[in-house]
Amino acid sequence: MKKMKIFALLISFTLFSFSPLVCQANYDSNFTRQPPRPLFIVSHGSPKFHPQQVHVSLAGQDHMRVTYITEDKHVASMVEYGKHPKKYDKKTAGESTSYRFFFYSSGKIHHVKIGPLQPNTKYYYRCGGHGDEFSFKTPPSKFPIEFAVAGDLGQTDWTIRTLDQMRKRDFDVFLLPGDLSYADTHQPLWDSFGRLLETLASTRPWMVTEGNHEIESFPIEEHISFKAYNARWLMPHAESHSKSNLYYSFDVAGVHTVMLGSYTPFDSNSDQYHWLHADLKKVDRKKTPWLVVVMHTPWYSTNKAHYGSGEKMRKALESLLYRAQVDVVFAGHVHTYERFKPIYKKKADPCGPMYITIGDGGNLEGLALRFHKPQSPLSAFRESSFGHGRLKIIDHERAHWSWHRNNDEMSVIADELSFQSPRASSHCRSKSF
Repeated sequence: MKKMKIFALLISFTLFSFSPLVCQANYDSNFTRQPPRPLFIVSHGSPKFHPQQVHVSLAGQDHMRVTYITEDKHVASMVEYGKHPKKYDKKTAGESTSYRFFFYSSGKIHHVKIGPLQPNTKYYYRCGGHGDEFSFKTPPSKFPIEFAVAGDLGQTDWTIRTLDQMRKRDFDVFLLPGDLSYADTHQPLWDSFGRLLETLASTRPWMVTEGNHEIESFPIEEHISFKAYNARWLMPHAESHSKSNLYYSFDVAGVHTVMLGSYTPFDSNSDQYHWLHADLKKVDRKKTPWLVVVMHTPWYSTNKAHYGSGEKMRKALESLLYRAQVDVVFAGHVHTYERFKPIYKKKADPCGPMYITIGDGGNLEGLALRFHKPQSPLSAFRESSFGHGRLKIIDHERAHWSWHRNNDEMSVIADELSFQSPRASSHCRSKSF
């Protein structure tokens, strides 16, 4: 990582036993599970006017949003960009914000929406007229397209392993189902997290949704939740006609992805429910034949950690997802990996979504090792190890999923599946939203 210096290793603790999980189904007896790693704090070693914590995200059709932070409040919210190194033929101004959290005052947080951009094209850019040159590649407009997925990321050595493994094989878009920095009200950890991921997040769009560790509210002082998250991670909610940055949707290639908020109202009277109903109803499966949903709290899990925590949301929204013929649902929260067979209302259903829990990005709290026994026939694969996943959409009906377990320098594919969209079945196509 350019110009990044690790200046402290803090609080290292192990919440669970280091021994292999004997009750683990699908467990590889040749693999020795590694313990959690220490927390990393990454400092900013450049002048105050140099942009830092740079990341990019999708922002509507043919546009990207560049986000960066400067300690100098006089730096402009502006991005210069072009298709050749050091040659910027376009320049766009944006907006900025900042926030206070008790005695902490953030830097100037810049959000600049640039475009229109050509698909599958590399662009070079500079933020605020200062500092380093960065580059990103826009996603393709047609299949195939590949998503990298990892939740509950944190900032430990295992996080670095996850990011390194993701970097070793190219992808188009990163999906993060909540629990980003684990700052938990200690705001400098948000800055450290932004610096840690900059090398990767500045090159491919990161699309995130919030988890419980993003709430960060103190009722004794104020009731505002998600203050840091909303200020730092502006997602395309306005572009998808959502009233809240906590839930939104976006299209990329032939995939419509819905990012839901597990910690904002979702009952049938809520804004999120009405927005979701309208959003799903507008999906044109001829233009976006694949439909993916991302949230933090899983609706289906056989792990004892947080068991049943997504039940209320499942009861409120599951029928909407089923009627819309959602293909895959990703969640985090439970620090493990688990893939379910297609399911609806707790029963196997070939027309239901495939639910995947992937809350194993590298957080400090460690892994959730305890599963209910015996393994449910609905649970196709489960294992508590750090890692990340890959969803490759091949064409209108075919896709491939793989889960990559991190083991120090190696990345091992521990679970993979080639599958077809439920829409490929005439029985499922007969259903309508």
